[in-house]
Amino acid sequence: MNNVIEVKNLSKTFKVKVKEKGFIGSLKSIIKPKYKTIKAVNNISFNVEKGEIIAFIGPNGAGKSTTIKMLTGILYNNKGSISVMGIDPTKKRKKLAYEIGTVFGQKEQLWTHLTPYDNFKFFGAIYDIPEYVVEKKIKEFIEIFELSEFINTPVRNLSLGQRIRCEIVASLIHEPKILFLDEPTIGLDPVVKENIRTLIKRMNKEYKTTIFLTSHDVGDIEKLCKRVIIINKGEIVLDDSMENLKYHYLNKKIIEVKMKEKVNLDDKDGITILKDKGYNLKLEVDIKKTSISEALKLIDSDKIIDINISNVPLESIITNIYKGEK
Repeated sequence: MNNVIEVKNLSKTFKVKVKEKGFIGSLKSIIKPKYKTIKAVNNISFNVEKGEIIAFIGPNGAGKSTTIKMLTGILYNNKGSISVMGIDPTKKRKKLAYEIGTVFGQKEQLWTHLTPYDNFKFFGAIYDIPEYVVEKKIKEFIEIFELSEFINTPVRNLSLGQRIRCEIVASLIHEPKILFLDEPTIGLDPVVKENIRTLIKRMNKEYKTTIFLTSHDVGDIEKLCKRVIIINKGEIVLDDSMENLKYHYLNKKIIEVKMKEKVNLDDKDGITILKDKGYNLKLEVDIKKTSISEALKLIDSDKIIDINISNVPLESIITNIYKGEK
């Protein structure tokens, strides 16, 4: 296997000041503060192969951001080891910067008073790339990522979708082997989100860039990633392919039925009534306990106008994994 990221028994703890209640407590906290240790990341291990698009997800406070900051050299780990492109981020952060790119959906790296073109030139200079090479790259990016309409418009006048597109392109100027994307589609409308996802897939295909993605948007995860790592309370609770994730956790089906007449049903083992209102019926069927055909026997087929059988949304599956449920 050709691993570009190797993480072994990684841990990170923080000391935080304990706030005491009341005036006396506050006074004591100032004179002699007390601290407690929080384990942000607790003994995690994983590898990422070259060319993968991997989702690294979890609820707020799970340890995602702390892990990414350690992978990129912003934070130092307390225990364990990290290798990114064969480089230890804690020892050679500057060298690592030439091998990776980062895009944070909520943080701007572009100079807003400059145009995308000028920003790209600026980033080329930062990475000591010859001017003629930068010009060639910019022309290539303009064509591939369709930037011509706004390449000479100040960044402050761009839409959010256009800015994010330029943020991603700016991170590619030095041809990073790995791109860390943190919430790249946050705040975007559905059409622009799809455009950004297309851009990410194309980038992975055209440049063989390994993508390390964090996102709360299930659409990003489902449409981009073939592998998912879920972290919660500082520990990895799942590391599996998207295919296996769906196979093992999609044991529930949703049946939505439109009826000619009203039907009154009760919950049975393996069947939960989610909605029974008027002529519309919605059931959740646990196929480990009962089959779809058994569930449908409860409904008179002559009274059915329309029926739809679907999987439980991936968002619900991931939420249940966060909670430790199956």
